[in-house]
Amino acid sequence: MNLQHLFAGTGERTVHYALSGAGGGFARTLLAQTPRIGRLAPAVLCDRDVDRLRGMLVELGYEDGRLRVCADADEVAHAVEEGSVALVADGALLTAAPWDILVEATGSPADGYAMARAALTGGRHVAMVSKEVDSVAGLHLADLARDNGVVYTTADGDQPANLIALVTWAELLGLDIVAIGKSSEYDLVFDPATGAVTQLDTTVPAPELAGLLALGSDVRATLAARAAAVTALPTGATADYCEMAVVATNTGFRPDTERLHYPVARIAELADVYALREDGGLLHRTGAVDVFSALRLPDEASFAGGVFVVVRTGDPVTWETLRGKGHVVSRDGRYAAIYLPYHLMGVETPVSLLSAVLHGRPSGGTDPRAHAVLAGRARRDLPAGTVLEMGGHHHDVTGVQAVLLRDEDTPSDTAPLYLAAHATLGRDVRAGDLITLGDLADADTELLHAWTSGRASRTTHSPVPHASR
Repeated sequence: MNLQHLFAGTGERTVHYALSGAGGGFARTLLAQTPRIGRLAPAVLCDRDVDRLRGMLVELGYEDGRLRVCADADEVAHAVEEGSVALVADGALLTAAPWDILVEATGSPADGYAMARAALTGGRHVAMVSKEVDSVAGLHLADLARDNGVVYTTADGDQPANLIALVTWAELLGLDIVAIGKSSEYDLVFDPATGAVTQLDTTVPAPELAGLLALGSDVRATLAARAAAVTALPTGATADYCEMAVVATNTGFRPDTERLHYPVARIAELADVYALREDGGLLHRTGAVDVFSALRLPDEASFAGGVFVVVRTGDPVTWETLRGKGHVVSRDGRYAAIYLPYHLMGVETPVSLLSAVLHGRPSGGTDPRAHAVLAGRARRDLPAGTVLEMGGHHHDVTGVQAVLLRDEDTPSDTAPLYLAAHATLGRDVRAGDLITLGDLADADTELLHAWTSGRASRTTHSPVPHASR
């Protein structure tokens, strides 16, 4: 579709946005792109380190004289009124000036929720980048948006929105979707010359991969052998589970297994890998959401955190024609993979901002539901008094393994992972047990309300009772 047509007829209005977590990597990509778009401008930017934020903006080419560090509401209002960009350290100051849409990118469950709620209840749109917030409070925030006549949406450029877009495109075309998903953040790059595999900045020996570059006749056996060959490298980032929870909420596709499959697969193999088990693939059932680790050689293109759908082919002549044009079709011709090998972060987000403000149209799902729960299992025995700290690049929760549960398989008192984050355990939790709401001595009350309220209004299945320990 020609997006110039989509926004034709909307006048010359400039869309103004507020941005929380403005000093982060995603935020930088949006701020770098904004000056190239004539009808988009930042109004209020929030980050705890405003001096560092200001330095980044100057580096990006923003005029230093039009950047105002503000300490109170009056200063924020005055800065925006005079056409400057207000920089604040306190999220409570975001709403002190007029703007159209909040881009929430803190990654903080409690802080991000508070800022999104304030925006929505104040009649302003929200584009949610913080999947940690969405996985706990997204359903409630969607209700608030509806009640206040505004838009709550995922943000183009981030993998959840990109995958939702690909899925809905495939559904519109009547394609029979079997599985959907994304690649993990970093490829596995195998160098046959050295017999080693590299993931980001870590290289380990994996000479067995030299004989495993083709799937062979037994797909599952080959995938198991590849997984064994790269056990020295981490698999299953918490962020992946969180993103797929957001996708499940917005599409209805759900995990085939709670730890996801994470096959080590080459792009050309996706249609064979994500076939049903009776056809030689991994899946126990259709409608799956999953993540794979992209295996490639040094001179091959990356999947770059991209997204995919796997569909049943239907007419064999059509799909053999498409195979001949380079499309990924399974060896038996029953399945095909369609993919977008990129996610451009904030570079693409302006499309979501313009769509929400100028058309009142979200980029994400139109009817989010409680299809899956991002939860956590104790990796080891966790004694009462343990603080479940959240940190690191992937916002892992200390001592807890992220899992993605199908809604109908989730005990009713299961705690969402990012409600448990930063909370203190009020009682012992055994290794392997799910963290429950009853385990948390001091769960954030606002997030807890958002979780229970959202699920009460948008649950699709009856929750299973909790089995006593």
